Amino acid sequence: MALDTETPLNSLGFAKPPSETRVVVAMSGGVDSSVVAAYLADQGYDVVGVTLQLYDHGAALAKKGACCAGIDIHDARRVAEERGFPHYVLDYENIFKDAVIDEFADSYLAGATPVPCIRCNERVKFKDLLETAKDLEADCMATGHYIQRKMGTNGAELHSAEDANRDQSYFLFSTTPEQLDFLRFPLGHLPSKDATREMAAQYGLAVADKPDSQDICFVPNGNYASVIEKLRPGAAEPGEIVHADGRVLAQHDGVIHYTIGQRRGLGIGGLSEPLYVVKLDVDKKQVVVGPKEMLATRTVPVREINWLGDEPFTSRDEWHVSVKVRSTRPPREAIIRPLSDTTAEVELFTPEEGISPGQACVFYETGGSRIFGGGWIWRGY
Repeated sequence: MALDTETPLNSLGFAKPPSETRVVVAMSGGVDSSVVAAYLADQGYDVVGVTLQLYDHGAALAKKGACCAGIDIHDARRVAEERGFPHYVLDYENIFKDAVIDEFADSYLAGATPVPCIRCNERVKFKDLLETAKDLEADCMATGHYIQRKMGTNGAELHSAEDANRDQSYFLFSTTPEQLDFLRFPLGHLPSKDATREMAAQYGLAVADKPDSQDICFVPNGNYASVIEKLRPGAAEPGEIVHADGRVLAQHDGVIHYTIGQRRGLGIGGLSEPLYVVKLDVDKKQVVVGPKEMLATRTVPVREINWLGDEPFTSRDEWHVSVKVRSTRPPREAIIRPLSDTTAEVELFTPEEGISPGQACVFYETGGSRIFGGGWIWRGY
């Protein structure tokens, strides 16, 4: 019997009616994922909402501005009830601690500046939760991330969101081709966050005006050091603040209280030149400071690379792309020189200041929207 080639693809890319297409929606309780769930339910899809309980830090549970707290689970459940689709809460606390929180603490103690939201997407949401979605016999999983998935000649491609101010590609560079096949991002094409809130209002969602989460979900008030001290008692060992020329300028209460590029709060006023943290030497318990020009870097060692290009990463000696070395900075032109399938040296055309081990280096198509993956910045030794 000939294949039916006339069945049109639905909005999620499947050749069957929405009612026969099951989609698991990862619901954080915020406005973005709530709109995704309501929109897909309204389109007639077989929606299943899933919310992850990732941590329980006492007072943090009642805290606004952090995802996955108690109030957020309640909000996600309410949306599901009102829109008439099933909703499950999964206890992922142990997985989250092992895969995200412990590494965050260890990286910070090693003088790095980690980005736990990337690890959460990579190791929890797009790994364990994605497998759970498959166990629920879903055709795909949808999230409220602002990023676009487009079909190219070689399959699904990752592209920046339409709204550059909301784009979350920096936090999703480690999404693999296999995961991309299964994932959908219905908000990536929207022109602004206002458009999302307008949709929420149209659907009558109680979260339409809910504030965006600002902090890392397990770091209340953005105080990283206090969380590290709880997780690793005794970690904040005192030491010296040292000028790059060797002068001891002051004492500190622990390297974990400082980040590369920091200028304020060093407690070394009265000097003729402004000084910045240029290095954290954990072994010597030293915070090394120096003039701003010492922060400028052209060469960035990168490892654990996830490559999303059409050709193998090592098939060329050089890739001419643009890269982001911090989430808040625009992509800048660079050359990637592969050293192996997962390691490379990145040369920046223009030096960047404050590049820190533990941050991500994400690869972009110069002048375009495609994301070619990325890797993790390290010290190179």
